Amino acid sequence: MLAVGMVLVTPMAQGEYGDLVLNKLAEKEGMRPVVFPHWFHRLRFTCNVCHNENGFKMRAGSNDVTMADIVDGKFCGMCHNNEIAWSPEHCDRCHSGLRGLAGGFYGSQAPGGPGGFGDITKRRH
Repeated sequence: MLAVGMVLVTPMAQGEYGDLVLNKLAEKEGMRPVVFPHWFHRLRFTCNVCHNENGFKMRAGSNDVTMADIVDGKFCGMCHNNEIAWSPEHCDRCHSGLRGLAGGFYGSQAPGGPGGFGDITKRRH
């Protein structure tokens, strides 16, 4: 018999319920930074869906995602294909960050209101 009261605790990933800003390539291509609602996707999918099946590396800033990749059904395009979720031609749904917004996680494990934005509108690089 297993010990009663024993609890298995797994640590949460940093920023699991925050937003991820992607600006490695966006502004260089003349687009606003991408605000990826990691918290929203994490509520619906396991880590495995994006970080194994869709090809995303498990480290912010380590993925070079281009629109050509997405249109070709890679990365975000595996779901954002107008069948599972909206298709890539709705640019402003993802490219919604303020110009100059630094890439990285905003918010934390606890969302700071709708979207978990916290100070996302103030942080710039």
